[in-house]
Amino acid sequence: MVEKVYKLYQGDEKTIEKIVLDENLHYLHMVLNQNEGLPEHFSNSNVYMTVVRGKLSIGLNDQQIREYEVGALLKIPNNTKMNVKNLHSDTLELIVVKAPAPQN
Repeated sequence: MVEKVYKLYQGDEKTIEKIVLDENLHYLHMVLNQNEGLPEHFSNSNVYMTVVRGKLSIGLNDQQIREYEVGALLKIPNNTKMNVKNLHSDTLELIVVKAPAPQN
């Protein structure tokens, strides 16, 4: 078998899975319920964030929080302040790709 297969979590409980962390990229899968989120932080690479389920509420740098629905793909530059939250009752599911892979 040439390919490597990964299995993503399929439930509704808060989950942050680091699926692939290699020299090329970081691939993460996140599930967040209402009022859950990530600690405010600065991106450590270019971040590509896809909304798979629910509605993402995100504040970048000093901008007001904006909301993105299923199918939205955000490209967030390196060293951007990020405030990622789920402010809605529906479960939020995200795929996050960091490329190139962070060096720290």
